[in-house]
Amino acid sequence: MKKSIVIDREYGSGGREIAKILSEKLKAEFYDGNLLELAGERFGIDLGAMKDYDEKGTGSFLHDIALLTDSFTGGNNHTVPFEVHDALSRIIKPLAKNKPCIFLGRGADEILENEVPFIHVFIYASNIQDKIDRSVKVDGISLDKVAAYIRKKDLQRKNYRKIFSKGNWDSMQSYDLCIDTSAVGYENAANAIVAAMGE
Repeated sequence: MKKSIVIDREYGSGGREIAKILSEKLKAEFYDGNLLELAGERFGIDLGAMKDYDEKGTGSFLHDIALLTDSFTGGNNHTVPFEVHDALSRIIKPLAKNKPCIFLGRGADEILENEVPFIHVFIYASNIQDKIDRSVKVDGISLDKVAAYIRKKDLQRKNYRKIFSKGNWDSMQSYDLCIDTSAVGYENAANAIVAAMGE
């Protein structure tokens, strides 16, 4: 594996499963929420608060700042969201420089730009029922709330990207490769990524 892989994804589209398949195929480390644990341990940032606001945004930049600040510091430090992102950056960069890895979200594309070669992939599912089925089965979201939950999670990821990354989260021009798991499935999606990397 000569390049790292950064995967952004719609909620319920199978991005995490594809990352796991790639990790096995390519014998590469896969980093997701465990980045929060690494950053929290290394830099002393409260893990609970990090998880509460992981890859989230409300649509209002100032409101995001206020929420994150209150959660981390009781309202005394208006730079905390950026400190959290900086902590993730200081974890991600050395990991990728040591050897190519697979990163799921967390603005890793922006962090790794001009640092190491990587391929940036967007995973989506054109069939909403596929997203609903996965969300209910894997994450245990109740059927009566799942459609609204999917919309909420996707909006949070879109807004997070507005703050910490360039380009639009749901625009194909922001990525090297976009894959519809409703059309090709998880295994074929992973194979397409491997092929695009020239592995």
